[in-house]
Amino acid sequence: MSKQQVTVPDIGGAEGAEVIEVLVAVGDQVAVDQGLIVLESDKASMEIPSSAAGTVVELLVAEGEQLAEGAPVAVIEVAGGDDVTTPVDSPATADSDEAIAPAPEPAHAPEEQPPEESGGTPALASAEQTVVVPDIGTDEAVELIEVCVEVGATVAEGDSLVVLESDKASMEVPSPLGGEVIELLVKSGGQVKQGDPLLLLRAASPAQESVATSPKPAPAPSPAVAPPPVAKQPAAKPSVDKEPAGKEGSSIYAGPAVRKLAREFGVTLQQVTGSGPRGRILKEDLQQFVQNALSAKPGAATTGAGIPAIPEIDFSKFGAVEVTRRSKLDKLTAANMQRSWLNVPHVTQFDEADITALEEFRRGLKPEAEQRGTRLTPMPFILKACAVALRDNPNFRASLAAAGEELVYKHYVHIGMAVDTPAGLMVPVIRDVDKKSIWDLAEEVLALAAKARDRKLSPAEMQGGCFTVSSLGNIGGTGFTPIVNAPEVGILGVSRASIRPVWDGTAFAPRNMLPLALSYDHRVINGGDGGRFMSRLTALLGDIRQLLM
Repeated sequence: MSKQQVTVPDIGGAEGAEVIEVLVAVGDQVAVDQGLIVLESDKASMEIPSSAAGTVVELLVAEGEQLAEGAPVAVIEVAGGDDVTTPVDSPATADSDEAIAPAPEPAHAPEEQPPEESGGTPALASAEQTVVVPDIGTDEAVELIEVCVEVGATVAEGDSLVVLESDKASMEVPSPLGGEVIELLVKSGGQVKQGDPLLLLRAASPAQESVATSPKPAPAPSPAVAPPPVAKQPAAKPSVDKEPAGKEGSSIYAGPAVRKLAREFGVTLQQVTGSGPRGRILKEDLQQFVQNALSAKPGAATTGAGIPAIPEIDFSKFGAVEVTRRSKLDKLTAANMQRSWLNVPHVTQFDEADITALEEFRRGLKPEAEQRGTRLTPMPFILKACAVALRDNPNFRASLAAAGEELVYKHYVHIGMAVDTPAGLMVPVIRDVDKKSIWDLAEEVLALAAKARDRKLSPAEMQGGCFTVSSLGNIGGTGFTPIVNAPEVGILGVSRASIRPVWDGTAFAPRNMLPLALSYDHRVINGGDGGRFMSRLTALLGDIRQLLM
């Protein structure tokens, strides 16, 4: 018998994912790829599978803990093989090794003393190193929205250097080591990808880290002392306003989600006092700041959209209540919907599609679907019809640039499909819908829906959509108003079809009618565009033969 430690694999660059469920207990028998725990980040929930089959002899995590890639999860006892598991106290051992490991570096440091001219002190050995973009979970270029440091700044290992933002997430790039920033190689607003250089860092030896990079030894401690006073300046608004814009991010500790939310609310982070480690600003701190600002002047809010806050009510005064904690996914979805509703001028058009012939055709394909080992639902036909309508109406494949001066037209047809799951709403994206057959779409729809319900969707599988379909057909209802999933400009809401009498010119005939609701961003899509899109869509669903043309 041997023991093997299971660790958190690559989770798409997510940091600080929370353990929301432990799926096994000590003594349980597990198979390879069997789920051990469920992690939840700001963007997705995912199971961490076992890398070996055997018996769980030790659990190294508990619900509520924050884990990152490489964190230990459990110890599995497997039959045969060498014992690859470190003792339970391995973290302490690792720490001691780390404490010993740097010891040789100072011995070699004198060899690198030629840069003595910069500091004038032989003890200040250093070396220049280029910091590049690490693995960010995608090979595509993402936007660099914020540079958190400036030339001459002293950073410690783990301090934020820049903030990147993709279609679905924002992320900080931490410094891999401590030292002095001697050159910035990027600017805010640019595009970067994995491996691109960010800045040039003069790495310091352990002796140097405690000394300032200035030639003068006296002001050495000032970089370590300077940040706290800046963070404590909410009362001194004039001095905050005078701070250079580029210096703001370097003195504030806040995650990407907090920074993004602050930009949306119009709040300067220097005004907010952080309650996290090292004065880090949490979402709760920002929300409390906004709430206090709104409560101070009821009816005259001065932040964000200026919408007065809903007053807090103690419902327990009226009867028994139960308070449950919302999942991160639910809270993120709510924030995204609120942001979209506040920023996008929504227009919704309603129509009905006669899917009588489509349903007859679909039912006729049931034997072939069984032979293929799949199930043919109406969704593949709706997706295919939307793809053709998107191809014929390119404005629905556009996005409005941040400044509002340009439109970005996408030469691809990737469509998001809203899936209702126990963990909350998830929107996996089906790529190149216009190039896939009905059978291909049928298999992909079922596969992605299953992965969403099983919390196995990766962040990459929820990125890149240019249009979204939200169907309530299996739930019910005669109509609803879907909210645009910005930066997309359109979303189709599908309700339950029903048989109704329809006048055909000579008599009323029973027809299978499908209610549709098309919401769009009126800054990009006008009524004519919306009408043409809906007319084309209903025609395609009414005569399935047009999908072949």
